[in-house]
Amino acid sequence: MTTTARILVIDDEPQIRRFLDISLRAQGYVVHHAADARSGLESLATHGAEVVILDLGLPDRDGMQVLADLRQWSQAPVLVLTARDDEAEKVAALDAGANDYVTKPFGVQELMARLRALLRTQAIPEGAQPPVFDDGTLRVDLARREVRMHGEAVVLSRKEFALLALLVRHAGRVVTQPQLLREIWGPTHQQDAHYLRVLVAKLRQKLGDDAAHPRWLATEPGVGLRFLAP
Repeated sequence: MTTTARILVIDDEPQIRRFLDISLRAQGYVVHHAADARSGLESLATHGAEVVILDLGLPDRDGMQVLADLRQWSQAPVLVLTARDDEAEKVAALDAGANDYVTKPFGVQELMARLRALLRTQAIPEGAQPPVFDDGTLRVDLARREVRMHGEAVVLSRKEFALLALLVRHAGRVVTQPQLLREIWGPTHQQDAHYLRVLVAKLRQKLGDDAAHPRWLATEPGVGLRFLAP
């Protein structure tokens, strides 16, 4: 097999990383690996990857949260590789954006076959980069979960950042209220519009954005929100 596809392995077990490194390189893949969530996301932002192999039991953050964070800015296929074999865990991971799920211990041939399937059907465009919005005043780096105003860090809660990230990813387009509620709070909260009103007000306050004369967060009455990008 000849391939230059980049595979990112995020796993805290050194023996698993070594085994996958040897096995993947033998098949011609370019391999990057990380032992924790932070370095894994930074590697994905820096180097990109055609597939991410993700362990759920990471030392600095649960893999499910890593998956949620990654999906805010990357469409790279994710193959979850973990010792957790509970059916509910598998369903949760797939619903959160994983493309496939393999439990440890695993057969290397099965893993390679699943990897090839992901590369055939889910590969992201070559050279795709995680988005960064920067208009000289506001900078939003989705990969590193950083927001700055005039170069100074803005501290956002998890949901405030999730809302901003969702709007930035759809810059210039209206994101409907039901979609915002579904993606930030889940499918059972699509009627809880007051959640969204409170969150938008908090985010506007932290960004110094005026609802009457918005610079970034525009309300489309009765429809949803739009991120105003130059």
